[in-house]
Amino acid sequence: MAIPMVTFNNGNKFPILGLGTWQATKEECQNSIRAALDAGYRHIDTAYAYGNEADIGEVLQEYMKAGKLKRSDFYITTKLWLTYHQPERVVECLNISLTNLKLDYVDLYLIHNPCALEETGSGGFVPMRPDGTPAFLNMPPEKTWEGMQKAVQLGKAKNIGVSNFTCNQIERICKIATIKPVTNQVECHAYFNQAEMQRFCQQRGILLTSYGSLGSPGRPDMFKAAGNTILLDDPVIKKIADKYKKSAGQVLLRNLTQRNILVIPKSIKPARIKQNMQIFDFKLTNCEMKEIEGLQKNVRLFKNDL
Repeated sequence: MAIPMVTFNNGNKFPILGLGTWQATKEECQNSIRAALDAGYRHIDTAYAYGNEADIGEVLQEYMKAGKLKRSDFYITTKLWLTYHQPERVVECLNISLTNLKLDYVDLYLIHNPCALEETGSGGFVPMRPDGTPAFLNMPPEKTWEGMQKAVQLGKAKNIGVSNFTCNQIERICKIATIKPVTNQVECHAYFNQAEMQRFCQQRGILLTSYGSLGSPGRPDMFKAAGNTILLDDPVIKKIADKYKKSAGQVLLRNLTQRNILVIPKSIKPARIKQNMQIFDFKLTNCEMKEIEGLQKNVRLFKNDL
């Protein structure tokens, strides 16, 4: 079954399901992408900060050179890192990503986080001040958005959006934008369902993209904000899964896609990658959607200290 498409506010189509690639070694990343493309996935989500864009680019070239796929067949998302928020540096960062990906353009480019950092020469992805604190840079998101719009004007990004933005930050961008954000990629799952954020974005024609859709049980301890809460073990989810002879993960993904939220579950297991795609042959009832809505705890499972 083909993956359904959503329509962005600019009329462009985009797959509602993609493959996340955070936290994968080169071999794991490349094998998972091959498994996903072979299974019918067409959207791959990465980021400058993930350090795997070049690994992904190798596989994409492999498939194009073999005649398995054309560039127009797949959709690539990557993200602007925090040290490139100055408007004149946005395209600089994107060019690095494009070189790594071996592509002329990306299908979706996101500001990874609203927080900006200044290069200090301290090394690492989070530059530090001499006193050991992060080198925060006063760079309003409106200014960074100017650089994002330039990326579209240059043909280097088909669509642009944001990630981890608040309603206030999105509103500030919308007030000055000549090209509106198409999505806000945020932590979103049954325990943190982002209903208020979704309503806010819907009013502005912006779709949500969910990360952590399954509760990300494998996330590193440094990112754990809520101990060992395991969403996949929730009895309500397991009960619904038993009814449809589906996995708990499939029910969680189906719930989000029925809410018209894009999902990018990450897996390095070919069987799980296929399973995550098999969510469009059943539909949750209104009562079941309400049951899952009732699981809302307003609990973030990801810690973000920036």
